[in-house]
Amino acid sequence: MRMRRKKNLDTRLEKCAAFSVAEPSLNKGKWREAFGRETGELHLEIGCGKGDFVVQMAKRSPDVMFVAVEKYQNVLLLALEKVMAEGLSNVLFIDADANTLADVFDKDEVDRIYLNFSDPWPPKKRHKRRLTHENYLSVYDRFLKDGGEIHQKTDNTGLFEFSLCSYSQFGYTLYDVTFDLHSTDFDNVMTEYERNFTEQGMKIYRCVARKGKK
Repeated sequence: MRMRRKKNLDTRLEKCAAFSVAEPSLNKGKWREAFGRETGELHLEIGCGKGDFVVQMAKRSPDVMFVAVEKYQNVLLLALEKVMAEGLSNVLFIDADANTLADVFDKDEVDRIYLNFSDPWPPKKRHKRRLTHENYLSVYDRFLKDGGEIHQKTDNTGLFEFSLCSYSQFGYTLYDVTFDLHSTDFDNVMTEYERNFTEQGMKIYRCVARKGKK
């Protein structure tokens, strides 16, 4: 069920405008300048939801610049308000579809991509809409640097197995593959979905896919 339109949505979005990039394509090749920095890693979260993950990551790693993508304004607003409340200067948000991101980021501009609990699109005829399908990987490949990584978490077995095959077939190298993340000693930052799934006793799957052989 889609979230109902937030009260005073437009006014609240306007108050958070400093953390939202209205025309992200204008920053292509210049994202570090947009953060007022000359160097540093640029990480991208595709489908940031209510922002729990990116907020915690940005607080942990103040030297890293984070761009978070969320196409639903009702959800984006909640993430924006969290970043504004924390006063973080290393997070910016954009409203975009994943298949357009090569128009937003330049070659080798992104160091890492996060895919957290993406829509599994279970019917086989909709697998092309999965964010780990080769069609999307070919988009990421245009701006993810050599040696850059995709970090994925999901609760969906079918999506995870599909993704592992997709990464391998695309020539990415797999690391840190686990079918039960919370049984490991990995220093994990949870998303809001992850908390709910964990409370229900569901296992969380995680992997890292690295571009190239580096």
